[in-house]
Amino acid sequence: MQRRHFILSSSAAGLALTWPAAHAQTVPDTLRIFAGFAAGGTVDTTARRVADKLRDVLAKSVVVENRTGAGGQIALSALKAAAPDGLTLLVTPMSMLGIYPHTYKKLPYDPVADFQPVSQAVRFDFGFGVGPMVPATVKTLAEFVAWCKANSKDANFGSPAAGSVPHFVAELFGRAAGIDLKHIPYRGTQPAIADLMGGQVASVSGPVGEFLQHLPTGRVRLLATSGNARNRFAPTVPTYAEQGFRDIVFEEWFGFFMPTKVPAEALARTSTAIRNALSAPDVVDALALMGLEARPSTPTELAALLKRDTERWAPLVKTIGFTADS
Repeated sequence: MQRRHFILSSSAAGLALTWPAAHAQTVPDTLRIFAGFAAGGTVDTTARRVADKLRDVLAKSVVVENRTGAGGQIALSALKAAAPDGLTLLVTPMSMLGIYPHTYKKLPYDPVADFQPVSQAVRFDFGFGVGPMVPATVKTLAEFVAWCKANSKDANFGSPAAGSVPHFVAELFGRAAGIDLKHIPYRGTQPAIADLMGGQVASVSGPVGEFLQHLPTGRVRLLATSGNARNRFAPTVPTYAEQGFRDIVFEEWFGFFMPTKVPAEALARTSTAIRNALSAPDVVDALALMGLEARPSTPTELAALLKRDTERWAPLVKTIGFTADS
């Protein structure tokens, strides 16, 4: 009995020692997440918060790569070129997939054929903020409009990218207000806000969360948000609709995508891991600090959401008259 017990114990110990090593070999070394905008912004924050939860789940190391430029197109092109092995992800705003097809005659990617939806990430409203270039007495959209009419050469706004939703929200506002707001595109909202705080640009249109960390400085003032109700992260700021601009009601989302033809098993595993990450209380709370509401989804749900928004923006883009060549 003693000898038999020794043999069984030794076998169990051997399994205990060898199983983790064998299991570890099945976990890839590195998973990459591309983000098309600058570090410190909402896209980057979303990528990094989720990445923290994917380590040792999908790969030993999860690296966020900021592939900035061309309004997010560089990151999308990098994803298209990546191998469909389940080791490359992208988190992107809807604009690059749902609006760009209406504004660019030719894109370096096909929004549907080249990418596989994985999970929605977050939703958010847009804010319209002003900085030191605009007098502190300007506290409403009506007062901003009056200032623009009196200072037409300084009537401008920055956005994270030409052809993005925040760009169009401000364009629609300018048209409705009867002012010529000159657009200045940036590589992300944070660079735009940096210039806003420095007095190089009068106003910025971007995700509400991008402004929150700067409001206590007093060098950024939010005049409006774009939801159908006041934003819960900036409840004292009235909406565009409250201030008479009833048609300016918009929100956007970020989503995770993989290259097309990724194996079904890898897609299912990755989607589940991301949904679990976005449901973790600490991730939900961290995203809320940036004005983002976690919204995990299935791949099918994300595909349907993209289709709906692509169709919604087609007539709006036509009304605005913007093209990437203009």
